Amino acid sequence: MPPSNLSLLLTLLLLISTDAISTTAAAAAPLYFKEAPKFYNSHNCLPADDICSGNAVHVAMTLDAAYLRGSMAAILSVLQHSSCPENIRFHFVASASAYTDNIQLTLATSFPYLRFNVYRFDDPAVLGLISTSIRSALDCPLNYARNYLADLLPACVNKVVYLDSDLVLVDDIAKLAATPFGDETDRKVLAAPEYCNANFTSYFTPTFWSNPSLSATFSDRKACYFNTGVMVIDLARWREGDYTTKIIEWMELQKRIRIYELGSLPPFLLVFAGKIAPVDHRWNQHGLGGDNFQGLCRDLHPGPVSLLHWSGKGKPWVRLDGNRACPLDTLWAPYDLLQTSNVLES
Repeated sequence: MPPSNLSLLLTLLLLISTDAISTTAAAAAPLYFKEAPKFYNSHNCLPADDICSGNAVHVAMTLDAAYLRGSMAAILSVLQHSSCPENIRFHFVASASAYTDNIQLTLATSFPYLRFNVYRFDDPAVLGLISTSIRSALDCPLNYARNYLADLLPACVNKVVYLDSDLVLVDDIAKLAATPFGDETDRKVLAAPEYCNANFTSYFTPTFWSNPSLSATFSDRKACYFNTGVMVIDLARWREGDYTTKIIEWMELQKRIRIYELGSLPPFLLVFAGKIAPVDHRWNQHGLGGDNFQGLCRDLHPGPVSLLHWSGKGKPWVRLDGNRACPLDTLWAPYDLLQTSNVLES
């Protein structure tokens, strides 16, 4: 190998190993968060003192150490922009191998008045179903927890808003939760913003499209991409239709025949694409975590904004800490509850 190429290779390896070490160290270091202010219901809010109350707005999220800082910011944004924050019930799903007690303590310390439950997710139950994808981060068992919300949450919870941890709301989540699922003759199970201009074929392998019995899955519907990081789910209808089993069946097929490359998204598309209730795009301005290499930052899609979503590799807290923030990352910063070293020392 020419000396110049060898030097370049060694430099790249050093950068990769340094980044891996810093990422591991950051994940291992304990995080301390400030206490959020208490948010009160407006005078016209109906009471929702019980978890089974029809006036409650249910929100589900996953929690893990790597994204906990993002989760805390997302929670704060939901409460801050809600007209009835005391009616919001959070349902957090954490890996059974994680320190669930520590997570509960962190939440209770920063949000003393938060109404929430933490559910342990059994990693081994899903590990055997996961196929390797093009990004190792997508292979985390907790990414598949959204498939099991109907089983994890109490049976009286009939509807839930599922949110990823790398987003903030700037609008009242009750509006999103009130998304209609259609009339009784054609009632949907899931609602989300659809993106019909995406190249849908790219989400599945040539093996899938060349097999008539598989490609026929989409023959009777207008299949459009949707991002599973923001969804409204009718849990009652999900349970009735046993949609968890439908998703698992596609994951089992993937283990035998490789029909997709991208983690937990394709099984959702196989089951629901073209069969969901539409949600205005303002509720998922996604893709803001696109790589900002050489300053190529993502911008907002045209139109109003109710939710900003840093889907992609670049997370706002990482870029802000590294002094390489994109302009839109500054919109996330006001929701960051992380205690700075100066505050901790004082």
